Amino acid sequence: MNRTERFYRIDQLLHEQRVVSMAQLLATLEVSRATLKRDLEYMRDRLQAPIAWDREAGGYRFATMGTGPAYALPGLWFSAGELYALLSAQQLLAELEPGLLAPHLAPLQSRLAAILEAGGHSATTVAQRVRLLTQAKVTPRFFTDIAQAVLSRRQVRIHNWHRGRDEVNERTISPQRLLHYRDNWYVLAWCHRRQALRSFAVDALRAVQLLSAPALEIADAELDAHCAAAYGIFSGQPAQTAILRFSPERARWVAAEQWHPAQRGETLADGSYRLAIPYADARELLMDILRHGRHVVVEGPDSLHAFVAEEIAAMAANLGASGKPSA
Repeated sequence: MNRTERFYRIDQLLHEQRVVSMAQLLATLEVSRATLKRDLEYMRDRLQAPIAWDREAGGYRFATMGTGPAYALPGLWFSAGELYALLSAQQLLAELEPGLLAPHLAPLQSRLAAILEAGGHSATTVAQRVRLLTQAKVTPRFFTDIAQAVLSRRQVRIHNWHRGRDEVNERTISPQRLLHYRDNWYVLAWCHRRQALRSFAVDALRAVQLLSAPALEIADAELDAHCAAAYGIFSGQPAQTAILRFSPERARWVAAEQWHPAQRGETLADGSYRLAIPYADARELLMDILRHGRHVVVEGPDSLHAFVAEEIAAMAANLGASGKPSA
């Protein structure tokens, strides 16, 4: 049996019997004394198994659970969500520059590797064979300041660059939450100028000043509702519903996707797929529509149809103006 199978057999024996002798373990596992000791050491150190040698009973047993980490032997493999979470944590830790937390993070990295290896494959093999592909990352200059303001509950004066208008404006905000969305960091905050919740891209901040005034507190329920209602990162309660019809070919993908928690979808008689999505701001919705090209039709509302048509016309004009590439 391989190492993972031995772990499960050891775990089973220790749960079924109060004490298991070394002779019984060696006979059951059919391994050398050195291999058994390595297995037990690995289970204790890497998997937090509370295995102890009982001198009086002459065998191994599970020690009484204390206040340490809970012990549970990981499954032979992971769900998609578990694997994503494990690899994400491992990848983020690996990309960190060495700092004050390095001594504390090293044991965490070892623990993550141990959990991955409990699936029967080395952590190196898993990392090589399962990749998380992300977009290019931008390290926000003022991330630490914003994070400090969020956790210390203080107001912040920011100079925010509005990319659409290419202008910088000053705002006083009460940060509520940090959001990580599509490989970018955003701060969800109460904007004192607009008297409403707004999301600001942290990498678009040009200046940040922490103020002494306490942040205005917004109830968690309101923040949860705000995040759930918005389409993508753009804020606001949905005022309209987009009706999109996808070709039978593209329906094979879209029918399995979730664009919004409150979406509604139906497969039509011809195999096409109609998707209804609530939204308040059409900018991000526009990007998601355009990636499907000729395979999607905007059935409503008229304002969204006009918005998409205008963008497509501008794209066509750009293509016409550029001319054909030279041979």
